[in-house]
Amino acid sequence: METILLAQFMGAFYGFLAVILGAFGAHALKKKLSQELLQSFETGVRYQMFHAIVLLVLAFNLGFDQALDTYIVNCFVYGTLLFSFSIYGLCLSSAKGRKLRFLGPITPLGGLLLVVGWALLLYSFIAPML
Repeated sequence: METILLAQFMGAFYGFLAVILGAFGAHALKKKLSQELLQSFETGVRYQMFHAIVLLVLAFNLGFDQALDTYIVNCFVYGTLLFSFSIYGLCLSSAKGRKLRFLGPITPLGGLLLVVGWALLLYSFIAPML
């Protein structure tokens, strides 16, 4: 799949899922999760929506004529997947009393990819001036 299509598809898909998961968290999980777990779940949804919007903006603004553009999109796509979805897994499994501990280290890896994506985006703006 071309990078521009990946950015468009995943941006729209992540946005779609963020709305559904946000509503699910606010209504179905409100009585099943502790306040702390609910806040964690909401953090996953919030970051997912932020990065869905970023992916869509990038899809319509980057030229995708440089490898750097692909790296940025991939960092946001995979970072969001690892960060947000590991949080969802941790919250939902904790609510059932079977916390999936292996997901714990995945969350910061996703966060690191998001940070790298933002750093690369910043670099893409600064590099032409160097």
